[in-house]
Amino acid sequence: MEKFIQVVTTTERKEDAEKIARTLVEEKLAGCVQIIGPLASIYRWEGSVEHGEEWLCSIKTSHKLYSAVETSIKKLHPYDVPEIIALPIVAGSVEYLRWLGGQIGK
Repeated sequence: MEKFIQVVTTTERKEDAEKIARTLVEEKLAGCVQIIGPLASIYRWEGSVEHGEEWLCSIKTSHKLYSAVETSIKKLHPYDVPEIIALPIVAGSVEYLRWLGGQIGK
């Protein structure tokens, strides 16, 4: 069975999250992207502890498309160093994973 992953990235503006999501789905790099937020983020940047609101993109795709997804996010993302993390999907309903596989990479 094809290996699927969930890629996570955050953006400061909802519009940026929507642009990333729309592009990934239109280019068949992702079968589905949920946008969650706003959420609070606390992080260290250039020596200071920062606090801000962000929007989380939860991107479902295949492991073999990760490099293309990362490249696309970096091209569209306004951050100098965007969070781009991939997590394995270790299990899922057969029907959903079949649907997901049919939405991407073609």
